[in-house]
Amino acid sequence: MMETIIEDDELGVLVIRANPRARSLVFRTKSDAIYVSVPPGTAIKEVKHAIENLRSKLWVSRQKLKRLLIDLNYRIDAEYFKLSLITGEKEQFMANSKLGFMQIVCPPQAVFADEGLQNWLRKVIEESLRKNAKVILPSRLEHLSKQSGLPYKSVKINSSQGRWGSCSARKDINLSYYLVLLPSHLIDYVLLHELCHTREMNHSERFWELLNRFTNGNAMALRNELRGYRTCI
Repeated sequence: MMETIIEDDELGVLVIRANPRARSLVFRTKSDAIYVSVPPGTAIKEVKHAIENLRSKLWVSRQKLKRLLIDLNYRIDAEYFKLSLITGEKEQFMANSKLGFMQIVCPPQAVFADEGLQNWLRKVIEESLRKNAKVILPSRLEHLSKQSGLPYKSVKINSSQGRWGSCSARKDINLSYYLVLLPSHLIDYVLLHELCHTREMNHSERFWELLNRFTNGNAMALRNELRGYRTCI
């Protein structure tokens, strides 16, 4: 194996290269791809296993390269959540938030390039996303569960980055609060995806047949559309 290309739904392109000097697998995240240096003779199965073990960390590192600066030009205009930043008169930040809407009032001299301020702004926005998700997602999941005849045990809202949702063997469903940044038809797709896992715990042909049944045969098209969105701000 001199060079192998892996295209991953969540991580994008991974370039696997054999390096005679490599003693272990080394991952380097760049803007165009994730590059993996491996010792000669390393089996692709071993590389894929390492990718799964590091998936969440690799995803976060990829997203950090894509992050936009949160400043007065930053906007979120999703169907269920809208955000704007404006300049106020006071020398402190104020956050006005209600279901589906958030406005951050910023001091006139705010230095948006400050890393500490960027981290604080993301934390405030993410907490608002969490509150919105707790109102919107559980009720929608319950509705789709009854409509599809696919029961689940429990639902929790989390801050997962890299996964929109997951379903355990016990039928416990976890949903990322970043789901509220999606249009409603893609939210439904993710919820139905996890509900289908209550019956089919893998991505077998039977799983996709089941999901197609509840998405009018559009499961793969919706899956491809979802790739254009990210679980981050």
